[in-house]
Amino acid sequence: MHYFPLFHKLTGKTILVVGGGDIALRKITLLKRAGCKVRVVAPSILQAIESDPACHCEYREFQPDDVQGMALVVSATDIESVNKIVSECARKAGVLVNVVDSPELCDVIFPSIIDRDPLIIGITSSGQAPVLARSIRAKLESTIPASYGHLAKLASRFRERVKQRFRKMDDRRYFWEKVLNGTVAEHVYAGRNEQAEHELERLLENTSFEQTGEVYLVGAGPGDPDLLTFKALRLMQQADVVLYDRLVSEPILDLVRRDAERIYVGKQRSDHAVPQTDINRRLLDLALEGKRVLRLKGGDPFIFGRGGEEIDLLAEHGVPFQVVPGITAASGCACYTGIPLTHRDHAQSVRFVTGHLKDGSLDLPWSELASPQQTVVFYMGLQGLPKICTKLIQHGRAPDTPIALVQKGTTPDQRVWVGTLATMPDLIRHDPPQAPTLTIVGEVVTLHERLNWAGAVTDP
Repeated sequence: MHYFPLFHKLTGKTILVVGGGDIALRKITLLKRAGCKVRVVAPSILQAIESDPACHCEYREFQPDDVQGMALVVSATDIESVNKIVSECARKAGVLVNVVDSPELCDVIFPSIIDRDPLIIGITSSGQAPVLARSIRAKLESTIPASYGHLAKLASRFRERVKQRFRKMDDRRYFWEKVLNGTVAEHVYAGRNEQAEHELERLLENTSFEQTGEVYLVGAGPGDPDLLTFKALRLMQQADVVLYDRLVSEPILDLVRRDAERIYVGKQRSDHAVPQTDINRRLLDLALEGKRVLRLKGGDPFIFGRGGEEIDLLAEHGVPFQVVPGITAASGCACYTGIPLTHRDHAQSVRFVTGHLKDGSLDLPWSELASPQQTVVFYMGLQGLPKICTKLIQHGRAPDTPIALVQKGTTPDQRVWVGTLATMPDLIRHDPPQAPTLTIVGEVVTLHERLNWAGAVTDP
């Protein structure tokens, strides 16, 4: 981060604004909402500023001593030399400074603000793209009701009582999440503030209120965090502990609640950080401790993700769980490389096949897989690729059948190898792909060059 976000209490403090034009007026309007006093220094000052009782105006040029005793200095002129002098003087005096449209002269910058007092949201592009920050603010404004402020005030009134009722932080968090995502919040959104307060009282007085454990089995998709579902994001933000595998990308992990415990249980061919049976048991044990457990898996948990194995033990012990589908690797990689898995001219069906069976073999129904007019997608087939190509040819698939290997699909590191069943083993001999890599076999691969909208790096 180039800037660390802090919320500064300016109530009753004096802010120096250098400049008296439209730029200064916009900054002063924001500053007044924080309850501060504004001292304006400029040779010429707008009437709207001069007539404002919150502003003390001085019609003159800026002087270095003006920054002394200020809580913040804002230079809002369109004269570059003046802005630079103001910045230098403020920094020399140890006073935070903001210079409009000059990030290099700033210690602090003004974010785009969504005001749902006491809930305040600040958005910044670190001064690099202010219009983008304002665009994001506009989108959020339409999705965050004004009643969020009322909900925050209601929670504030009960905060100390909840703290006394629930001594453990995890218990308090669980209680508040139930309140803020349940009936209490719905009453507030509908303007039924009295009913909301009564419901909150009822929940607080419920002596049997306990945190119950639950497991969220969530598909993280193939790597691009923009492909996560809304439900996945919501559960990722409320889990107490997360178990994740090696296919979950760092940008997706960054979206998990920051104070959640993280446990790596990654698996790859012949190297299991944690055996599958141990993962299953750990999910159960953590849930029985009353924790909300996020099992975050690359792709979709029910498509070669062993999701069924992991929740079977939970069901046996009556532990509640939710399953959230994710975009499976076949769909994500195909879309991001411009290879439609079905096409009326090339493939009327698609088959998803694992290239790595539980016993390590490749004993597959090759005759069925070699049928023409279908697309076959192999998961975890990188190590057995030469055998896959040979078997498909032996069982009738044409040697010139197109094949594509997609490495780290949907991510910035995506790379594609394109060849045929006959040529692919030799193509990758001196430049082998790295896991995770998906294999797509079929005539639809010929569409890649024309439909490659994401600009994937393609090898011969």
